[in-house]
Amino acid sequence: MPLNVWVLVAAQALAMCTAPFIVFIGSIQGRLLAPAPEFATLPVGLVVVGTVLAIKPATWLMEKVGRKQVMLLGAFMGILAAALGAVSSWQANFSLLCVASVVGGTGLAVVHQYRFAAMESVPAGMAGSAAARVLLGGLVAAWLGPEIAAIGSGTEEAYPFLTSWVALGVVQGSAFLILGAGYRAGGELVRETPAGGGRPLSEILRNPLVWAAISAAAVGYAVMSFIMTATPLSMTEVAGHDLDDAKRVIQLHIMAMYLPSLISGWLTRRVGIPLLMATGLIAYLGCVVLAASGITFHHYLGALLLLGIGWNFLFVGGTSLLPEGYHDAERFRVQGLNDMMVFGSQATAALTAGAVLSWMGWGGLVLVAVPFLVLHGILMAVWLFRTPSQVQDAHRRD
Repeated sequence: MPLNVWVLVAAQALAMCTAPFIVFIGSIQGRLLAPAPEFATLPVGLVVVGTVLAIKPATWLMEKVGRKQVMLLGAFMGILAAALGAVSSWQANFSLLCVASVVGGTGLAVVHQYRFAAMESVPAGMAGSAAARVLLGGLVAAWLGPEIAAIGSGTEEAYPFLTSWVALGVVQGSAFLILGAGYRAGGELVRETPAGGGRPLSEILRNPLVWAAISAAAVGYAVMSFIMTATPLSMTEVAGHDLDDAKRVIQLHIMAMYLPSLISGWLTRRVGIPLLMATGLIAYLGCVVLAASGITFHHYLGALLLLGIGWNFLFVGGTSLLPEGYHDAERFRVQGLNDMMVFGSQATAALTAGAVLSWMGWGGLVLVAVPFLVLHGILMAVWLFRTPSQVQDAHRRD
């Protein structure tokens, strides 16, 4: 793999820490500071809101000034989010915690573009492997994010989680330095095209392949976020598990999200994208069945492990399939639309998780995911039956 890909793996490992960091402590710190229990998961949901709001500006800026400058800006937003989070802990200010979450989400919007930058740094046949390789950086983030979050979580802390946010700032600063020193814009293997070139978006969206790709990532992210966001709160407040148990489940879940990236890029070429996506759907259904059947530690752990594996197969499958639906001149528009839909769905899921958990309980919450899995199955079926030649190409890539 080219140097750019490895730089992006390292940067992803650090910059992505914001996500598991806030997933782990967002609802817990939110419960400490929020004016009502229903708002406890709001900081977690607002991370995704920040991501959605920043996707379009981020992709527009990348088209205008290049990927590297925007990547550095994204890392800076991660540093700013950490500073705001530290002040919110110092002042016990829930509103400022929410602002920190939104700003952190804007940085993550840029991090989510790393996979496309990696795909553009390798020949087309290696795009799936490059995207999966970058996602491997999430393995480090899966462990590091909750660990630095736990630094300032002790009951003896005068300002809970203040030290955690400071540590997150150091990590984000390291990502900034790695990108600045290591990433080479000249390594992107795409033709320079005028902004706004290519077909109209309405024509691109008439292709069932594009909808299958978008739904794989959007449904995968929404269902994952919906269940994951509610898990720490359900474990500690509903099932009576301690904070260390919740931390372990979240860490292992996020590792399960990224560890399959060791083979999922290879699987896109070996067994094909349709089978990879179908396996992801089966893993999600297994998660729902297991989560609905009990609230022991092992029920939570098993369900969240399946949730992570299913997310990886759906997300890598959708990301690898998407470039087959657009030309070079259209890439920023289609990538931006894709991420708007993906993280818009995730934002809705994360923002509603706390309320649904309150109203329906843990068992009811996981069952809400089933109709969305059915929806993606339908969109896959339309793609498979209407575009057999494209499916054949996706089955076996050189």
